[in-house]
Amino acid sequence: MSPLRRRTASLIAVLAGVLAVLGALAVLLATGVVWPGRIFAAGYSVRGVDISSYQGDVDWTVLSSQDIDFAYIKATEGSSSVDSQFLRNWEGAVQTDLLIGAYHFVSFDSSGETQAAHVIDTVPDGATLPIALDLEYYGEYFEHPPARERVDAVLMPLLEKLEEHYGAPPVIYATPEAYDRYLAGGYAEYPIWIRSIVLPARLSDGREWTLWQYSNRDRLKGYDGVEHYIDMNVFPGTREELAALDE
Repeated sequence: MSPLRRRTASLIAVLAGVLAVLGALAVLLATGVVWPGRIFAAGYSVRGVDISSYQGDVDWTVLSSQDIDFAYIKATEGSSSVDSQFLRNWEGAVQTDLLIGAYHFVSFDSSGETQAAHVIDTVPDGATLPIALDLEYYGEYFEHPPARERVDAVLMPLLEKLEEHYGAPPVIYATPEAYDRYLAGGYAEYPIWIRSIVLPARLSDGREWTLWQYSNRDRLKGYDGVEHYIDMNVFPGTREELAALDE
């Protein structure tokens, strides 16, 4: 074989090896076997899940036994929707030693007052974590995000009425895009729960986060739904400090 052919064959072999490694890594990432966020979150000892009807039937005894300290359970969305598994999940979770809270998916299409009333009608007292609001784009708003003034008009009365009713400032969950557009530089009195599933959590305005959702590709035992994965989160403190958020 000529030197040129040998070099070509070697180059092809190297490229094939690189492609094989990249392909294997893509499969590991897609299936959640390898996930970058886990590496950065490994130093935090207080961990928890957030869960909705997508996880289907949940065995809370099994789920709670897997080195987690807290769970946020989807309750409501907008001014009328209730997660189909909320009451069942709530009743199961309160039987465990987990810290538990409910979360509400914020709609840009109904008033904060009507959404607050809906949450209050649905979520009972007795949570051990503050109510949380999920603020992110949905539907047409991925392409056409509403103005900050419009979101403020929904979010401010929603936060105020929920804090008045439940007795603690609600936690605000946000994607980085939603945080930068709607929360950065404001809402300083409310704990922030930020999504960052690849890199370490960091808020663009230099503020400290309270909860960090570091993975949407974990698998735990104890649930059987259309969604095979479960979201994982950490708190940068002790379990007692997390519980104190609701005081």
